Amino acid sequence: MNLHKHARLSPRGRALLVDRVLVQGLRVEEAAQAAGVSARTAYKWLRRFREEGVDGLLDRSSRPHRCPHATPQPVADQVMDQRRARRTYRQIAENLPVAPSTIARLLRRAGLHRLEDLEPAPPENRYEYACPGQLLHLDIKKLGRFRRPGHRVTGNRHIASDGVGWEYVHLAIDDHSRIAFGCIEPDEGGRSACRALIQAIRYYRSLGVRFERVLTDNGACYRSRRFRRLVQRLGMRHLRTRPYTPRTNGKAERLVQTSLREWAYARSYENSEQRASAFHHWLHHYNWHRLHASLAYKPPISRIPLNNVLGLHT
Repeated sequence: MNLHKHARLSPRGRALLVDRVLVQGLRVEEAAQAAGVSARTAYKWLRRFREEGVDGLLDRSSRPHRCPHATPQPVADQVMDQRRARRTYRQIAENLPVAPSTIARLLRRAGLHRLEDLEPAPPENRYEYACPGQLLHLDIKKLGRFRRPGHRVTGNRHIASDGVGWEYVHLAIDDHSRIAFGCIEPDEGGRSACRALIQAIRYYRSLGVRFERVLTDNGACYRSRRFRRLVQRLGMRHLRTRPYTPRTNGKAERLVQTSLREWAYARSYENSEQRASAFHHWLHHYNWHRLHASLAYKPPISRIPLNNVLGLHT
């Protein structure tokens, strides 16, 4: 409740005024003088208390009971219907006897003043497999090679390393534990994708994790016959994300963003070779030491069975 700056009485002050008259036995004029209001105001609050009880001492809306100039409800409903048909303010005003300013006010009140509000975002697709090894997410991030620090560090866009090409970071992450693995390949072809998958499988097997399924996007390397035969030979089921739906592969997408923020663009590297050499050190930190909010602020290795972790150190 917001009281205006000149208000003499709050609901508690009104209750005190009523109490002084009905319980303490003061005259209305005396109670009004003690509260700093007129006798007419005191009689008003007494009347409301007798008619409505304690609720009568609360503030009421200043909105009038009726407004002859308000837009009729049937017309307002037509405005909403046309807006849901993705009509603009001007188009609605051409079809109905309503000014665009009135249409804007009606739509803002209904929460439809933006076209994006007509199609709410789909609910969050949060899922997690029960055990490590039930699903492996794969993704690729393309990074430019460089001979010297570029504009991200220096701020000078005239400094470039033209002609050095690109390198591709093939990333993998276990759906349950969030244990991540990655390697840097010269391209994103089917051969490189297969080589990255084999390295990932070997790394996870060193932790005692064997995979049943692999989830990828619809990139050409993942649709190649070479990759399909490899997945079949490894005895895994190949799942693909829906086109233009990155939230299906959300854990891999998040790993890409985290790797860019905490590794690739985290500090200034002299060249891309120095950046690549720091990659596996960062992966170790990510898996063994970095706290994850989705894992109750524990590192991913905490979700690997203890016997597997102990066997890794023996």
